[in-house]
Amino acid sequence: MPEKPSPAPDDLLAAVPFGSRLGILLEEAEPDRVIGTLPWSPDLCTAGDVLHGGALMTLADTAGAVCAFLNLPPDAATSTVESKTNFFRAVRSGHARAESRPLHVGRSFIVVQTDLYDAEGRPVGQTTQTQAVRGG
Repeated sequence: MPEKPSPAPDDLLAAVPFGSRLGILLEEAEPDRVIGTLPWSPDLCTAGDVLHGGALMTLADTAGAVCAFLNLPPDAATSTVESKTNFFRAVRSGHARAESRPLHVGRSFIVVQTDLYDAEGRPVGQTTQTQAVRGG
């Protein structure tokens, strides 16, 4: 059976308006990998001109949710039931980049790991999230 084509990244991001509002861009969106970026901006920072952890978590959650969505069975939906983030370094300029990959795709849950990097490719953080599979 041929694989169904993945929706265009812009169409997927339209389903996540909060991510779009923050400025997240999806560069790649396939079931085995989703890549997104968030430009550094002073209005997304905390003290010291550091990109806010909540903005980084939104980037990770958005990329991870799209990855889970792309791995759903037909007529199913998903919702996050757990998300855990470790931060390794601050983002003070440039952008943050997220790369999400499925760790487990099951009938009830999808687990996605999202690695976060700065513009120089250095690790910024890692998020593991569990998504419930609803319906389908």
